[in-house]
Amino acid sequence: MIKYEICAVNIQSALNAQLAGAHRIELCSALDVGGLTPSPGLIQAAVRQLHIPVNVLIRPREGDFTYSEQEFEVMLDDIRFCREQGVNGVVVGALDHLMGLNAEKMLAMKVVAGDMEIVCHRAFDYTLDPEQALESLVKWGYKRVLSSGQKATALEGRFLLQKLVLQAGDRITVMPGAGISAGNIREIAQTTLATEFHFTGKKKMSASQQDIPGLDGWYWESDVELIREIMKAV
Repeated sequence: MIKYEICAVNIQSALNAQLAGAHRIELCSALDVGGLTPSPGLIQAAVRQLHIPVNVLIRPREGDFTYSEQEFEVMLDDIRFCREQGVNGVVVGALDHLMGLNAEKMLAMKVVAGDMEIVCHRAFDYTLDPEQALESLVKWGYKRVLSSGQKATALEGRFLLQKLVLQAGDRITVMPGAGISAGNIREIAQTTLATEFHFTGKKKMSASQQDIPGLDGWYWESDVELIREIMKAV
């Protein structure tokens, strides 16, 4: 069975994903910088209003994935908050200065997550040895890894994703994400043999009839019909 995870940046996007038939939400904010931890209020609203699993992105700032101890304490506190709110899982990642997964931090986040599902995000795509990084995630008990195959899009990275899917077997799920559309998901699926996919299915929405000095007059929202179109394309 193929599963679809929708990256949602606001409550309407999450509700639209559920209505479209998505299997899971990854809740985040600030897509323009690759996603950041969403607000406590949005997390609570999603858990309260959705009946499909809600996973939350844990990323305290834009930029790289090598975090200071102060930043890491923020991440741990965010994970604790998610657990207290009944979130299904958290999506995390931290690298060391040698561009490998930071074992100490990845294990610490797994411990704090407790019985929540724990997933590695696209920090994985910056590791120098993705095959070894995948084995580390298996050893640490991670459920899933989101990856574009270390390219800008999953379509470009589909051949590495294929290798990773075969390497993973049934030990961990490799989930392609980044730039997935109705026009390319079938090729990505056929090449990689992946069974889970991550995308936004978003379109621009007009926020106001007036121009706002220094601000965009639109925002992103995941769209029911666009999500369904992408799912049906497989």
